[in-house]
Amino acid sequence: MRRRPQPIPAPRWLPGGHVQTIWPKLFGRLHHGEAPALRRERWDTPDGDFVDCDWLELPPAAQPRPLLVLFHGLEGSSASHYSQAFASHAQQLGWDCALPHFRGCSGELNRAPRAYHSGDYLEIGWMLAQAAAHHPGPMVAVGVSLGGNALLRWAQEAGEQAGRTVKALAAISAPLDLAAASHAIHRGLNRQLYTRYFLRSMIPRGLKKLQQHPGLFDGERLARARSLVEFDEIFTAPLHGFRNAADYYARASAGPHLARLRVPSLVLNARNDPFVPFHSLPRPQPYGHAPLTLWQPAHGGHVGFPAGRWPGHALGLPISVCAWLEQHLG
Repeated sequence: MRRRPQPIPAPRWLPGGHVQTIWPKLFGRLHHGEAPALRRERWDTPDGDFVDCDWLELPPAAQPRPLLVLFHGLEGSSASHYSQAFASHAQQLGWDCALPHFRGCSGELNRAPRAYHSGDYLEIGWMLAQAAAHHPGPMVAVGVSLGGNALLRWAQEAGEQAGRTVKALAAISAPLDLAAASHAIHRGLNRQLYTRYFLRSMIPRGLKKLQQHPGLFDGERLARARSLVEFDEIFTAPLHGFRNAADYYARASAGPHLARLRVPSLVLNARNDPFVPFHSLPRPQPYGHAPLTLWQPAHGGHVGFPAGRWPGHALGLPISVCAWLEQHLG
């Protein structure tokens, strides 16, 4: 019998979704030991571009170890607090760990006239195939926020074939309704805390892409963008084959297609996530033959889930998620 995920009790000294989101990003990496040693590998893509993947450095093993592949969120990388926490816990478990970067997120601008997006399931499938080609052991995958939605979209499109690649997957704080999340992040305090934070790196990177490929989009409009919806309308949608932001959100959202999942899938969303509204989350209901576990705890924020007494740590999330994944490796 499969176990439910282990609860991650929220610290009393970190109340509320905003604090539980921000504290792990600022301080979480300071409280789970020494940063794991990573080795970078560059994968050449079929369209003449590249993807950088960071691998956890572990000593050779007599038998193939399980492999955890983690897909980061919007503007994330292998240096993100959750990437470091999952890599640290994988090291404790004796698992190998691969941290592929979406294009342009590894510290070097990618070459092609494209970037990455929340429904980039073809890219997810290609990266999983590269990881499998480099590793003989059983594989599980975790996607965080944007990466979680994209991972679910890959599994939905792959159908029965997904189980031949990964034994199980987990999507953490995924914006399953992209339109709802993109509008929520622009309201009230969210606009000052999160929208400005993301656009601070997204707009300059977009303008560098325009220098690389003149005429790709309207640079003056992008420089004036003040919301993620505007950014997606001007940049994300046209570069990736969508008519506009609304078309992108409708076609890329994983929420409407959960019944298509055929591989064990954990979908974790805190009910106090500041910019993934609770009303946009899937409700417990029959999902046909989908081996789906919905986990919607009251606390955790957005990719936060801090744990422990003061000064706390960010390991509660990988400990719980990896324990759930591990039961599917046998």
